[in-house]
Amino acid sequence: MIKVIMGVKGTGKTKQMIDMINAAVNNEHGNVVCIEKGRKLTYDISYHIRLVEAEQYNISNFEVMRGFISGLYAGNFDITHIFIDSLCKIVSSDCGPELDSFLAWLDGFAERNNIKFTISISADESVASEDVKKYF
Repeated sequence: MIKVIMGVKGTGKTKQMIDMINAAVNNEHGNVVCIEKGRKLTYDISYHIRLVEAEQYNISNFEVMRGFISGLYAGNFDITHIFIDSLCKIVSSDCGPELDSFLAWLDGFAERNNIKFTISISADESVASEDVKKYF
């Protein structure tokens, strides 16, 4: 399952993500991971969440993000939920057609491995393709 939270800066995406991440600690029966750009969530989320600062791993595009997520799961089959805050900023992309392809891959990965993904994207919802909108 994939859920996308999309909106321009100041629309409350981060607050919504923080609430969802902290709720996951109580609701998930496995490990919860949050991938973020920078260290802005460190003091806002539970210490039970595995917080990954993406800049330490040079995640420069969607292909590297695919490999990173695959590696996370290969190292820990107990992951039940992965949150990705500011996906397009992490991969340095304008989130065009590459985003559609990445989400399609992620949807299949989530289904095969029984993992939930929640992703925030800093962009106006009106620019989202139909392929992205189906995850709102």
